[in-house]
Amino acid sequence: MVAGMPSPNSSSAVWRPRVTVACVVQEGDRFLMVEEDVRGRRLLNQPAGHLEPRESLPEAARRETLEETGWEVELQSFIGARQYLSAEHDEQVVRFAFAAHPLRHHPERELDAGILGTHWMDYAQIALHAERMRSPLVLESLEDWLAGARWPLSLVDGASTPHGGR
Repeated sequence: MVAGMPSPNSSSAVWRPRVTVACVVQEGDRFLMVEEDVRGRRLLNQPAGHLEPRESLPEAARRETLEETGWEVELQSFIGARQYLSAEHDEQVVRFAFAAHPLRHHPERELDAGILGTHWMDYAQIALHAERMRSPLVLESLEDWLAGARWPLSLVDGASTPHGGR
């Protein structure tokens, strides 16, 4: 073992990517998009964010959508998972995308810090702003959905309990 390096068995030796979730929320021919301020740039994204400790992927997707848009959603299907090297964080990001249907809007709800607004946009409008996407995964998730990617939520539903049932 090299001095100063963590033991291969230590938890600090385990690589951990950033895990994020996103929702492709469709109503008619329009999709719910979030406009956000990222280091002074106005970027577009699906409702998306990071997985929190002890939270399942579906729970995170519903929570992030509510926090960023004020919309409660019902998840319909799992679109897929993709990874990329984020220039923003200089780290690998693994993004789990879900398809969702809007249920209830809470316009009085304060949105997350950095959210400038929400927009219902059709695919052509979104594609016109490709250079303003938060990451390439925004359009890729939407295009996956448009191409018919629909997997059962059971593939990613629920958080497992740790050994010993704690």
